[in-house]
Amino acid sequence: MEHTVKQLKEYLSNHDIKPSTIRLKILEYLLNNRIHPTADDIYKNLLDQIPTLSKTSVYNTLDLFADKGVVKVLSLNEKEARYDINTRFHGHFKCHVCGRVYDFSISYDISTPQELKGFDINDIDINFYGICQNCKNQGRRI
Repeated sequence: MEHTVKQLKEYLSNHDIKPSTIRLKILEYLLNNRIHPTADDIYKNLLDQIPTLSKTSVYNTLDLFADKGVVKVLSLNEKEARYDINTRFHGHFKCHVCGRVYDFSISYDISTPQELKGFDINDIDINFYGICQNCKNQGRRI
């Protein structure tokens, strides 16, 4: 889906973020590539468009986006964080073979486990791991 510069600027402004060329390009990349990319993925894909781009700029922008609620940071048992532009409540499935991360819907009415009654819960992450249907159908294994 194509987004105009005006729409991207408005999106950032609505999240109390001052638009810059790098921020706009990273936001556009995230909106157009809902693949849960790493900072390195984003850096590599935008370097041709922004030759002066640094990995530090990408990390700083992603940290700002996370602080302002534009992205959700996913760890998924990896050394490197992934970034999800979809901040609505949903779960993730990570394929151990191809590494792809899939989104899936979750009902909001998850009951609090008895062991956590009285706790203040700020966030919930639901992640599944295994082999995706595509890899399974191709006979690919870990």
